[in-house]
Amino acid sequence: MPDKQMLTPAIFLDRDGTLIEEVNFLSRVEDLRIFPFTKAALQKLSGAGFLLFVVTNQSGIGRGLFTSDDMHNIHEALRTEFGGLISGFYYCPHLPDAGCDCRKPKTGLIERAAKEHAIDLQHSWFVGDKDLDIYTGSKAHMRTCLVSTGYGAQHKESLDIAPTLIVENIAEAAQEIVALKGI
Repeated sequence: MPDKQMLTPAIFLDRDGTLIEEVNFLSRVEDLRIFPFTKAALQKLSGAGFLLFVVTNQSGIGRGLFTSDDMHNIHEALRTEFGGLISGFYYCPHLPDAGCDCRKPKTGLIERAAKEHAIDLQHSWFVGDKDLDIYTGSKAHMRTCLVSTGYGAQHKESLDIAPTLIVENIAEAAQEIVALKGI
């Protein structure tokens, strides 16, 4: 493990419902709808010194609804739209009952990103619109933020674990996280 002083804080971001509009089993770039405030929010977080990673469950691949190439095309469109602000895309293609360590709320993808990019998880965040995003961040010992976009408005009523923050959207999350960075 790298020296603690060389570690960088990161923001781990759910994709659907957090950065983009929720589309059940998004499989085509032409169906991609990015929230108008997402890019500015990512710029704010990156400008504050955070590395940015997308962590997403994509069981549509395991279900045969779309291919990994379809998903990579969507990620490439996001990478292009966001001008390289995203340091990496990590995804789980497996079905919910596959028993893998990469499907949220398990932390396999976060652990992999942390190892590959020398991430300081203690000073990192997980931002998402579902309870499983909050569970994932909590299990990885990060601060967490639930956005009300996507499924967030529904899930905030039934959370078993309190997130660090509950906000309207990724723009408000960026503002609050940057303000708390010094704490």
